[in-house]
Amino acid sequence: MIAILAVLVLAADQFTKYLAIENLPPEEPVHILGDFLIFYLIRNSGAAFSLGESVTWIFTLAMAAVALTIIWFMFTRIRSRVWAIVLGLLLGGVLGNLTDRLFREPSFGVGHVIDFISTPWMMPAIYNVADIFIVTMMIGVAILVFMGLRFDGTREPRGDTGEAAVAAPAIEGVGDDRDALFPTADAEIGVPAEASEVSEPVETEPDAAAAVDPADAPPTDPTSKD
Repeated sequence: MIAILAVLVLAADQFTKYLAIENLPPEEPVHILGDFLIFYLIRNSGAAFSLGESVTWIFTLAMAAVALTIIWFMFTRIRSRVWAIVLGLLLGGVLGNLTDRLFREPSFGVGHVIDFISTPWMMPAIYNVADIFIVTMMIGVAILVFMGLRFDGTREPRGDTGEAAVAAPAIEGVGDDRDALFPTADAEIGVPAEASEVSEPVETEPDAAAAVDPADAPPTDPTSKD
């Protein structure tokens, strides 16, 4: 899937650049939708959006490294369809501008990229189809990383869940050691057996005199004398 998407984006980028070269006057604005969309053909020696024009070869090496990295991931690690779509579109954008760097004038490796899309209401830079896919898919990569989606399609566990899973066995182990060292009378509240015995009220035999109910005492004769 990555290869198919990359080829489609590369083809769309190169085809639109061909149409721009054949039909647009160099460095003259052509208003397509007023000031909302303007075609303005230039040859860019810098990076995306005409940045860094004096270090063309550095951007050529950087784009080649990105392309090779994505291709390596494609064959070794990518198992998620979402990641395949995002990286496939990103690879197509990178290859679109890399093709210009390698095969357009003035020479191999330092060729000028064809830019022709201008939207001054959004940004002052002039760009192309490849730039659109590069920027949007880099945002997509950031979103997938933030969501914790791995290359194999699984999700990374939340931080608190992981900590709880690690802490649970430790707490359970401490509880076992405590029970072994301090046997409890009540497992639910964890009261030591000694404390339970001490806290229980001691039953004592009542005083014999206090135990006699006055109602059960024999009547006394008031006339009797000792």
